[in-house]
Amino acid sequence: MNINIKSIALMSSIFAIIALGELKAQTSKSPEAFLVDAKLLETNKTKIKKGDKEMTKALGELRRDADAALKNGPYTIVTKTKLPPSGDKHDYMSVGPYWWPDSTKANGLPYIRRDGVVNPERHGVKDADDLKLLGRDVKLLGMAYYFTNDEKYAQHARVLLRTWFLDKETKMNPHLKYGQAIPGVTEGRGIGIIDTKCMVDVIDGVQLIRNSKSWSEADHKELQSWFGEFLDWMLTSPIGKDEADEHNNHGVYYDLQVVSMCLFLGNKEQAKKILQEQTIPRIESQINEDGSQPHELARTKSWGYATMNLKGFFGLARLGEWAGVDLWNYQTTGGKSIKKAFEWLLPYAADEKSWTHQQIEEPIEWKNFVPTLRMSEAHYQIHRTKPLITQFEKEYKNNGISILTNSMFY
Repeated sequence: MNINIKSIALMSSIFAIIALGELKAQTSKSPEAFLVDAKLLETNKTKIKKGDKEMTKALGELRRDADAALKNGPYTIVTKTKLPPSGDKHDYMSVGPYWWPDSTKANGLPYIRRDGVVNPERHGVKDADDLKLLGRDVKLLGMAYYFTNDEKYAQHARVLLRTWFLDKETKMNPHLKYGQAIPGVTEGRGIGIIDTKCMVDVIDGVQLIRNSKSWSEADHKELQSWFGEFLDWMLTSPIGKDEADEHNNHGVYYDLQVVSMCLFLGNKEQAKKILQEQTIPRIESQINEDGSQPHELARTKSWGYATMNLKGFFGLARLGEWAGVDLWNYQTTGGKSIKKAFEWLLPYAADEKSWTHQQIEEPIEWKNFVPTLRMSEAHYQIHRTKPLITQFEKEYKNNGISILTNSMFY
């Protein structure tokens, strides 16, 4: 039988291309998701391939939640019925959660503060609620795509991202001039920037679908451009500068957002500068030598704010790994550190001490400490953390996500 030499050469080339493609797939880089531990993702993905029962069960739970997210959205900022002061529905707006009408005034103005008590008016404008849901869903879908390679998750993430950030008819303008307004006092303030802390979830989710067929390089560059404008506003506007100067959890979450955006835009030097010049001084001003956090303990929901603030510091420590700044082990000359802040909270979570600080929200959500506990495992060898994680995760809503990724949602 005669064999066409050219055909053999052609087939050989095709097989070589296929083999090369498979090799590239096998040796592809870890996802550059900044808050999620890429090495852990790789390890757990390998365990799933080998049939690990715990990880396979966790993947089932992750897929269940991601499949539910496929039915959500798309969320958009332009559906609100109330117009921002600018008259442009593309401008984000929200109302300060703890501000209420003054009952001694006929028109209720100006509003007065009741710390820790949320005014239902807050939810009358849904920009803040929808943005939080967007961050949750995009990150969840990104995780599901990473572990399954199922394009349906990346496809829906793209729809959510384009609707909120990029499509002309529905996109958000890249600023927060009207965040956490106080009727009768101000149309917007720096404190409103904490509303967008879930942007770090959006960025992680995008990074997890970066190599999918559904998310193009053009999509990515367009989104980077949006975040570039938003970052510039955060760094240079009077409102942004005001939030950067806050000395409690607001300052921490400002840093978290800014550093995450710097990394997303490929500017590690700027990320490093912010961590060194802004975040490190916050450890000095926000944490006592015994590890307590005075600004958060002064709040009416002291446990919630203390754990939230530490979670923000831990997030910054994770981002610091990308920028070459070790916050995990940093301590001031007086011995203040985020490790001590963690150790100070631990005996309360372990029910070894009773929480005596003001906490108007009952019961205390001890299990909300689980993401911080999990993140601590890789850096602090504290024997009490493992049993606590096991105990809390029996009731933990996102158990599959927690086990697979050690992830936290903001």
